[in-house]
Amino acid sequence: MRVIVHGGAGGTAEEPAVRQHELGAAAAAGTDTQDPVDAAVTAAAELESAPRFNAGVGSAVQSDGRIRTDAGLMVDNGTTGAACSMAGVEHAAEVARVVASETPHVLLAGERATDLAAASGVATDSDLWTDRTRERWADLDAPDGDMRDHLGWVREQFGGADTIGAVATDGETVATVTSTGGRWCALAGRVGDVPQVGAGFYAADGVAASATGAGEAIARFGLARRAVDLVGDLPPQLAADRAMDEFGRATDEQAGLILLDTAGQTGSTYNSEEMLTAVRGDPTG
Repeated sequence: MRVIVHGGAGGTAEEPAVRQHELGAAAAAGTDTQDPVDAAVTAAAELESAPRFNAGVGSAVQSDGRIRTDAGLMVDNGTTGAACSMAGVEHAAEVARVVASETPHVLLAGERATDLAAASGVATDSDLWTDRTRERWADLDAPDGDMRDHLGWVREQFGGADTIGAVATDGETVATVTSTGGRWCALAGRVGDVPQVGAGFYAADGVAASATGAGEAIARFGLARRAVDLVGDLPPQLAADRAMDEFGRATDEQAGLILLDTAGQTGSTYNSEEMLTAVRGDPTG
């Protein structure tokens, strides 16, 4: 099994050596599985439990002071599932897998997605706060009142885009997972690119991608799908570079991207200050 993971595109992270170690451990955990979906979800779960990343524990906080998680999963045979706006769900990627494998749907949202998680044995009462996120939230002048009262504050505070992703292949099939807590100080209920097919994740014809960064711009552009489509003419690294160049020129926003094909070739690129990645394993190993 070959696995590539990313820890989000954004500014220079605190404790980069620790984060790099955690990424390597997550990718290695994925290589110990027998199926690309298991590999991608396992790697994502490791990062969802690592408080330094914006997914699961340590996720960003929305304008009403609540944390909501999103994830999307896709296999190159078209199997697709996503779940979003889930409070208390650490392992959003696992819920996306449930949607993909056990429902006729592509995306479930909010309380009903959380209900499905609970019915499927996925914990829904996790404390997703960390000391770091509590301190950051305490420093913000959070809004009171209704959603209209939140809007002005959101326009001033909205930012901090990153996420985590994992792509895995056994040499025959490739699967991708992207998981996130969203962007800091988003309007309560906001959903970005991560659970949108073709935006934060996409797979087709032996190639899969996971994207990270400015979610609204990624969704409008369709970054993950564009990168996968380019692999028809280019190797993964050049396809990633081309897609990122097109994205930057079209949106003037920051993002990052990883790609993997069934031959084990990887692509990784970003136009932000930093995006840490790790690769482990061999598709034939």
